[in-house]
Amino acid sequence: MTGLNLVGWIILVPILGSAVVFKEKYSTVASATITLILVLALKPFLPIVSQFYVSNLTWYFLVMVAGVYLLSSIYSLFYVEKRGVQERNYYYFLNLFAASMLFTLSVNNLGLMWVGLEATTISSVLLVTFEGTSTALEAGWRYLLLVSSGVTFAFISVILFYFGLHTLTISEVLYPHFSPLFSLASAIALLGFGTKAGVFPVNTWLPDAHSEAPSPVSALFSGVLLPVSIYILHTIFIIAPLPGLYSWLATISILISSIMMASQRYYKRLFAYSTIENMNFALLGVAVNSLTGLVILLVTHAFAKAGAFYASGSLLKSQGTKEINEHGLYGSPLLASSLILSSLAVTGAPPFGNFIGEFLILSSVLKHGLVPQFWIVIISLIISFVCVNYHVSRMIFKGKPFRERYKALSIIAIISALISLIVGVVGVVLL
Repeated sequence: MTGLNLVGWIILVPILGSAVVFKEKYSTVASATITLILVLALKPFLPIVSQFYVSNLTWYFLVMVAGVYLLSSIYSLFYVEKRGVQERNYYYFLNLFAASMLFTLSVNNLGLMWVGLEATTISSVLLVTFEGTSTALEAGWRYLLLVSSGVTFAFISVILFYFGLHTLTISEVLYPHFSPLFSLASAIALLGFGTKAGVFPVNTWLPDAHSEAPSPVSALFSGVLLPVSIYILHTIFIIAPLPGLYSWLATISILISSIMMASQRYYKRLFAYSTIENMNFALLGVAVNSLTGLVILLVTHAFAKAGAFYASGSLLKSQGTKEINEHGLYGSPLLASSLILSSLAVTGAPPFGNFIGEFLILSSVLKHGLVPQFWIVIISLIISFVCVNYHVSRMIFKGKPFRERYKALSIIAIISALISLIVGVVGVVLL
């Protein structure tokens, strides 16, 4: 089998999983497993330049999507309690959501990248509203309205790029272009695609959607959907670099998200703001061309943040509340361990991989002479580290202990968080 055929099957397998999910929900787990195996088997064939464009960088993003897709599929077997049509629809759209992300990363056309990203909205909006509560419906509506508006701006940028390049084939134009037209297109793309990536001020949909969606869907949102948008912005940045705009907007977004963490009452919203911080840290890595730091940060964040939302789902199932109360998780060692491991990972505590990724990006920031951005980000990191771990400590070490009811969910959360730790340790050894 050629590399081109492998990429085709990587996209097709989740779609086939959707086709048979109405007969057997375990087909989603099977589809996710096969997808991850195919992605891992793709490495020797890189780079692939044809209808698809898959570089070594692309491969790491595909591994992220396939890995979290598999973990969320397994997690959903224990988490989703609704039966009948609702359950089948959940797995149906979960598969399509994964397929649309894999397509977006692999296709060798900027216009089709836009189509793939829009497909992620269509396939995921009903997952956001799956719980059926009034707040979930409102979050789904805001998600659809704001993200669709942002993608409209992204479409305008694609038109401008086509007008200047006379092609949208990525492999043919992947080098810097300098003109007012390309600068305008890049700036509009940052606003448009940045809506999906969590860039301020077009990220207001994100805390609502992440907090109201089922936890395995929140893991896919935070862990891999937003990095897919960062991947598109990285591609656009190579074509039309605007380092000043990208670095400052990323820095402001990091600062605001860290401040917002201090006043959060709900733990899923807390982790959502943490996602905004991490994604804009990755955007800062794009601005200073720190590809190694970018990859390490996004890969480790994908599994660490997935673990945080998996732990949140276990807590929500056990306690029935999303508030940061004094839960007394010291009586639930698995859940407490998964939550503290995930929290330390996403806040960049050493030796987790986030720390290495952030260190490499900040080193590049200094090498580029971006001293004001450096100190603002350092202060923001301190604020976010204290806020997240303070809130998590309140949840773990205070209150009346309770009996953990969903140990399988906590085990999956621990596994996901440990992947981040392993990547960090291996990264230290290799670097």
